[in-house]
Amino acid sequence: MVNIGNSWDEILKDRFASPEYLALREFLKDEYRRYTVYPGMYDIFNAFKYTPYEQVKAVILGQDPYHGEGQAHGLAFSVREGVEIPPSLRNIFKELHDETGAPIPESGCLDRWAKQGVLLLNSVLTVRAGMAGSHRNKGWEQITDAAIAALNAREKPVVFLLWGAFAKEKLPLITNRRHLVLQAPHPSPLSAFYGFFGCGHFAKCNEFLVSNGETPIEW
Repeated sequence: MVNIGNSWDEILKDRFASPEYLALREFLKDEYRRYTVYPGMYDIFNAFKYTPYEQVKAVILGQDPYHGEGQAHGLAFSVREGVEIPPSLRNIFKELHDETGAPIPESGCLDRWAKQGVLLLNSVLTVRAGMAGSHRNKGWEQITDAAIAALNAREKPVVFLLWGAFAKEKLPLITNRRHLVLQAPHPSPLSAFYGFFGCGHFAKCNEFLVSNGETPIEW
């Protein structure tokens, strides 16, 4: 069964033992056998592996993994080293630069964020090549919603960055007033000019963390 290797194993154990997850597991076995599926099987849970529950400072929520060859590696919005930076991530980097003056990175690999406490969580953790949304409503949402709910229950404050309508659907899971919720349109080229650019989320996130005695993220 699943072995993330940190505190998420205990937090999500009931979900991983549920009939819904067992059905998802059988579905995935068939998908990986018959089709090209992203990310690779050993990268599916990288968001949880890189950022243990107690180390989470911020959550950036995505939909499902990139469905192009060699892109997805288990972290929302992130691509592997050496892969061309996708348009949404380019817009994320542009907003970050405009807010903080930080140089725009040459690499789209965001593991440096994940290792600092940014949970880069897609709602759905797998996808068939070339078919966006192909693994939605197969059982992943129960796992990732449980993770969000567990973070909501935590006393230590968390910043939730919800970009786009899909991410905002998770608002009912975030009821704890000690957390900070930041909302903006999706960074996609189709919507970034309608409020993602200029949202100030990276600076606001760090201001909140510092005000709660946490070290800021080095974006």
